[in-house]
Amino acid sequence: MRRTQIQLDDTTYEQLRQRAFRAGRSMSSVVRETLAEAFGTDATAKERTIGDFGFVGVGRARPGLDRSTSEAHDAALADAVATRFRR
Repeated sequence: MRRTQIQLDDTTYEQLRQRAFRAGRSMSSVVRETLAEAFGTDATAKERTIGDFGFVGVGRARPGLDRSTSEAHDAALADAVATRFRR
């Protein structure tokens, strides 16, 4: 697969964004599928949905931390390492 960039007018961009959102897919996957259909190429590769990214949100604030993990990552890492070595 190759990475590329395209420019879209505002109307096309908004329609693409809404279609991807409704389908729970990335805009890129919708573009790939649409182009594959237009060119008659094989689009059987599994498309990713938001469900494929179960790790999203794992960095939420933990009890005892007054900030989210993204803000206090050093403290969270130190706590995790200390907990592991206490075992």
